[in-house]
Amino acid sequence: MDAYLIGWSHTAFGKLADDTLESLIVRAVQEAVSAARVDYEAIDEIVVGNFNSGFVPQGFPASLALQANPALQYKPATRVENACATGSAAILQGIRCIQSGAARLVLVVGAEKMTSAPPAEINRGLISASYVAEEAEAGSFAGLFGQIANNYFQRFGNQSDALARIAAKNHRNGAANSLAHMQKDLGYEFCRTVNDKNPLVAGPLRRTDCSTVSDGAAALIIAGSEIARQADKAVRIRSMVQVNDFLPMTRRDMTRLEGCSRAWRLALDGAGVQLTDLSFVETHDCFTIAELMEYEAMGLAGPGEGARVVFDGLTEPGGRLPVNLSGGLKAKGHPIGATGVSMHVMAAMQLTGEYTGIKARDPRLAGVFNMGGSGVANYVSILESAG
Repeated sequence: MDAYLIGWSHTAFGKLADDTLESLIVRAVQEAVSAARVDYEAIDEIVVGNFNSGFVPQGFPASLALQANPALQYKPATRVENACATGSAAILQGIRCIQSGAARLVLVVGAEKMTSAPPAEINRGLISASYVAEEAEAGSFAGLFGQIANNYFQRFGNQSDALARIAAKNHRNGAANSLAHMQKDLGYEFCRTVNDKNPLVAGPLRRTDCSTVSDGAAALIIAGSEIARQADKAVRIRSMVQVNDFLPMTRRDMTRLEGCSRAWRLALDGAGVQLTDLSFVETHDCFTIAELMEYEAMGLAGPGEGARVVFDGLTEPGGRLPVNLSGGLKAKGHPIGATGVSMHVMAAMQLTGEYTGIKARDPRLAGVFNMGGSGVANYVSILESAG
């Protein structure tokens, strides 16, 4: 059975001092249900994506979604977590509910409240998504990806300028996204220059190479084909694949994202399309080195050749395969539990002509890659305009 997205919502991302985890979830749910034009009573299943490793005191958030409307009382609600791929994990669970026939309508919401926590608590929570026995001494995920960047540079040469171009692209795209945390075009020269405003953070990674700590939520409604045919708008999920790799980085070649590569191959095969068929991609640029390596993993370039993709402009808005027209995690923001849902919502908005930022040309097929940990949990979705 096919699954479709028939309604979605997306709060602004940023430092949302007046919001709590509860208020973010409630607002995203209400707006998604309204956009889908469905009744709360018709929702069969609720899946909440939330990482929250000590960011806020409130745990056990699944039933917070019920606060959106009394008609949701007694609906089954489950919290899903898979590190930075939590949102995509929630979507995949929702899709499987539809495909199994267990539900006709599924509400998925991803949310995170991060900015009220002290930086040390944030780092402690994020590093818990590493292989703590060996990797906690890095102190932060920036530290881990700084190590990954060092390894990559040692094998393939210094790629700092390519990373700066990725950062500049995503900031330029994010400047046009009214929902983004950072809506400022910083420019290539600023991103490549190390100074007091753009210091080195870890290894060769500068501040502009690192995504932000953000608050935010996104939600969507998943339905089967029968309901989707009657919907005002629909985006077909042609395929969605999850591939998990070993947790310890010592068990993998960390100059390559092999789980990501395998997920892309399986998702494209499952959708019956090729990478060249895609109109655009939203990919997981938690750090610019990740986006560079993801170019290679998805098949745009061979190992160590991702910089060529950057300098040839293939992933720019006017390029052959625009990547992160939303600004990506780098500029849009990275509220952990919301990120995967946000990426799918941004893609759906592009495919239905709703997106008001930098638009893809003739958008028909979208690819979404969401990653948990250091290339450990890998989700690729292929989405298609059903209009």
